[in-house]
Amino acid sequence: MTIRVSFSGVQKTCLALVAAAGSFVASALMPVDPPSEPATLNLTNLFKPAIKLDLEFSRVKAAANQRVEQWRNSITQGEDEEKKSFFFSSPASFHGKIVQQAELAGQEKVIALTFDDGPWIGTTEKVLNILNQYQVKATFFWIGKHLKLYPHIAKKVVAEGHAIGNHTWHHPYRVNTFQATREIEDTATLIYQVTGVKTSLFRPPGGVLNNGLAAYAQQQKYTVMMWSADSRDWNTGISTSTIIDNVLRNARSGGIVLLHDGGGNRWQTVEALPVIIAEFKNRGYKFVTVPELLQMEENENKLQSK
Repeated sequence: MTIRVSFSGVQKTCLALVAAAGSFVASALMPVDPPSEPATLNLTNLFKPAIKLDLEFSRVKAAANQRVEQWRNSITQGEDEEKKSFFFSSPASFHGKIVQQAELAGQEKVIALTFDDGPWIGTTEKVLNILNQYQVKATFFWIGKHLKLYPHIAKKVVAEGHAIGNHTWHHPYRVNTFQATREIEDTATLIYQVTGVKTSLFRPPGGVLNNGLAAYAQQQKYTVMMWSADSRDWNTGISTSTIIDNVLRNARSGGIVLLHDGGGNRWQTVEALPVIIAEFKNRGYKFVTVPELLQMEENENKLQSK
């Protein structure tokens, strides 16, 4: 089979290229009249691209510096947040110790209110409102399973400046070694996840010290926090007046008061709390958190040792 190719199109293209080349050569050979005036070099136009590029580089550099500064600030803020996470810790001399109250020799009368078994829907927020009204800071010992149910309440407690302690996950009275570990560690993990803070304060359920929970807490350098005044508000049949009497009768400077904001209907505690606070104030007491109370004893001990 013979293949025939038409070259007419190619021939036309070649002729057009030759004509264009000839025209270009002819124009190049024509004489050029000299300019009537010397040419002026426009430096501004010449350097415009460079100036524009330099300005653009400056913008990029400034933006990069800003990002670096933001990164540094975020790192610093992260370090500050990490430091804040240890705010609810006791002084080193109290790590692994069991404490019922602070031993204070100073003239200032101070006392710490503590609330167990929260966070709890309804009651905890009412307690917070009363504390805020009287400008009192307290310490809340949380149960892990309740914290899981009401994280928004927990965040409010921390946001309002109150201290936090670990009160196990299920509030058990009998545990083995493995259960003791999980009860405390799972609660500690959730406290950090929800609020961003850590604590070295632990309160054993029911104040039981011989079931393995307190022992594990001591091994982990928690301060095992007991109390010097038990309101007994955990008793559902107790009256408001009896709660008030139980607290005030056993009050002393450096004391730790046991109350409950969770674990059941604590309306008696809510009713008693304003009366308790007002009477302590009338007696000249100042309210502090547990970490503050322990720090006061630590400071006194250091002064006495000099």
